[in-house]
Amino acid sequence: MSAVLAEYGDRVRECADFDTFLGSLEGAACGLVAAQSLGTRECDRLAAWVRAQPSWSDFPFIVLNGASGPPTGVEALGNVALLERPLRGEVLRRAIEAALRARLRQYQARAQLARQGEIEEALHVLNDTLESRISARTHDLARANDRLMKEVRARERTQSALVQSQKMESIGQLTGGLAHDFNNLLNIIMGSIELIDRATDDERIRRLAGNARQAVSRGARLTSQLLAFARSQTMDLRVTDVNGLLSGMRDLLGLSLGPTVTIVTHLDPSIPKAIADANQLELAVLNLGINARDAMPAGGTVTLATSLRRGDADLPEGDYVVIAVTDTGRGIAPAALSKVFDPFFTTKPVGKGTGLGLSQVYGIARQSGGTARIESELGKGTVVELWLSVAPRDEQADPAVEAAAAASEAVEEASGGAVGDILVIDDDPIVRNLIVECLQTLGYQVRQAADGESGLRLLEERPPDLLMVDFIMPGMNGAEVIERVRAERPELPIILATGYVDAQVSDELLQRELILQKPFDIDDLAAMVRQALRRA
Repeated sequence: MSAVLAEYGDRVRECADFDTFLGSLEGAACGLVAAQSLGTRECDRLAAWVRAQPSWSDFPFIVLNGASGPPTGVEALGNVALLERPLRGEVLRRAIEAALRARLRQYQARAQLARQGEIEEALHVLNDTLESRISARTHDLARANDRLMKEVRARERTQSALVQSQKMESIGQLTGGLAHDFNNLLNIIMGSIELIDRATDDERIRRLAGNARQAVSRGARLTSQLLAFARSQTMDLRVTDVNGLLSGMRDLLGLSLGPTVTIVTHLDPSIPKAIADANQLELAVLNLGINARDAMPAGGTVTLATSLRRGDADLPEGDYVVIAVTDTGRGIAPAALSKVFDPFFTTKPVGKGTGLGLSQVYGIARQSGGTARIESELGKGTVVELWLSVAPRDEQADPAVEAAAAASEAVEEASGGAVGDILVIDDDPIVRNLIVECLQTLGYQVRQAADGESGLRLLEERPPDLLMVDFIMPGMNGAEVIERVRAERPELPIILATGYVDAQVSDELLQRELILQKPFDIDDLAAMVRQALRRA
């Protein structure tokens, strides 16, 4: 590990035993320690060292778990990131970078506190001097001292929020860095299940494959929500069946809110479809459900309801689909009600909330062309409403038409529609081989490459009918491969397959190219390939 980190220019101190490690923490930016080196006694000694640190310090530890899991008492260390072995150097590096950024911000906070302390001291000296020399200015000095005390209190609140924000950023960085690998694993499982399902007539095997498929779908949903937590994602606004989305969330909400919360739904079957990003909308409803659970420590009821209403007040005229999430909790004080959508505002104790949940819900609603509203009364619960724009009439798809289109596509494929030469570029050999296997099962001729440069060489040797490329790859990533191809072959249909669509992918690329989100099943793959080939 020292050698890996040294390649990135880090200065690393190696410690052969715990006592040396503990003695070397002063002056270090973070500590990297194996779980097997930490017993209860060692964790207690580290916790005592942490408690002796200045108030601005939240020293980051990275603990490498073994087969036995995290050591007992490690949670007492505070700022701890747990990494599972076996570990890739890239993942280790991301964790180290997140820890170093967090420590740098602490040093900056320390410098700011020192500067403010010097300012306070200078102001106190000036106050004493002025009081002794100019008694007529007492009133002005008192006002200045009043402002100073307010600044001190504001500084304390800022310091507390800063420490909490650093912890959340560290978690977010690790989540985003691991999401790509996790989605690749889910994609391998999903594709293998699909191939097994297609290759057998055994009903028991098909039933077991169906169970596994549902588990993978749940894992994919959780990964998407973790990615949304880790960073701001590009909104993918589409025509969305709100009732269907909420119905599909019942299991997830049940697991997230726990057995003490009863979930009730009142979904209006006559409401039209709305314009929304389905993943972000799920995240917003989940956030509201968790807030409701926290407001009902002894348990209660969360009600999900949908309705159709006319826009008023700050909304353009027109119809809106309204999702109402109601709880039977303790409610919100009137003085705080006007601030609940402000970033970093929270009514929860320090360490129990980031103050970003409701502001994120409000942002999702506004980006979807609607808004978010809240009503609450102490002791009588809270209701939060998400207002979403109704999809245009010509986009309210008829289920019969959709079924006919799907049947038409199936007939097209069965009648020899799966014809074409496809080039697949992906650095993960298992994922690449699985995609190739799926495409060949669908009847396509497939070539493959392990990186961008070799893929471009194959493309020059014989241009394919379709290029399918992964986004995150060493050397040349998928976006760079696409830019090279577009310069020479602007009409070639391209599919960008990725489990990590975020700000690294330009808006222009998202609008221009077809994006296949990992994990995907063989039907998603087949539909996307047909759509891409039709573009040609």
